[in-house]
Amino acid sequence: MNLNLVLPIILIVGMLWFMNRQQKKQRAAQEERQNSLEKGSEIVTIGGLHAVVDSVNKEAKTVDLDAEGVILTFDLAAIRTIKPKTPEAGEKVVVDDLKPAETVTEEKIVDSNEPTDK
Repeated sequence: MNLNLVLPIILIVGMLWFMNRQQKKQRAAQEERQNSLEKGSEIVTIGGLHAVVDSVNKEAKTVDLDAEGVILTFDLAAIRTIKPKTPEAGEKVVVDDLKPAETVTEEKIVDSNEPTDK
């Protein structure tokens, strides 16, 4: 076989393999997000609706969302973002790896047009 024909075929097969692998990772991440949904989670749909999860039906792959008192049913695939939960009043928050606050100091800003004294 001619080397001019083999090299492009190997490159195409390699590209297809890497693209397929990336798609599998994205599907797995989407499925994990969908399985982590629970009542009270704040979400954003692909249409931009901000709502709170009222119930999840994993068999039918649907979710009921409470958007300011209006209950809407969406497919799980319509959920784009799950917002991190905010702690309720009186709930303690544990944060690991706290760093001390840095002290901000005022520095003289030198204009590049002004001559500097040395």
